[in-house]
Amino acid sequence: MAVDATLPYDEQNIFAKILRGEIPNRTVYEDDFALAFHDINPQAPTHVLVIPKGAYVCWDDFSAKATEAEIAGFVRAVGKVARDLGLVAPGYRLLANTGTDSHQEVPHLHVHLFAGQPLGPMLVR
Repeated sequence: MAVDATLPYDEQNIFAKILRGEIPNRTVYEDDFALAFHDINPQAPTHVLVIPKGAYVCWDDFSAKATEAEIAGFVRAVGKVARDLGLVAPGYRLLANTGTDSHQEVPHLHVHLFAGQPLGPMLVR
């Protein structure tokens, strides 16, 4: 089910529940601005989700409404997770879906971090 990125934030989405501690996760990294955890349905040998702790539907919502500290903290957290997991030298892919056409499934901004094998082209041709 894709998400309409223009909808208001849904406090009952799965990532909001994870942030509140209502649903367990396998945490990789956490700080004041972000939480990173293993995806429950990995699409690559390494598949980690990084989410901001603030209530943002998608990248557009986040970039328009987050504070400078939240933006810097989140972006730095994504990079730290990649470095801590040893992914920089072999390479990794970041993916953030926004809205219906991209098939965003959870209405909370999240960045997928994929690695651990050659990932092929970005889109099927």
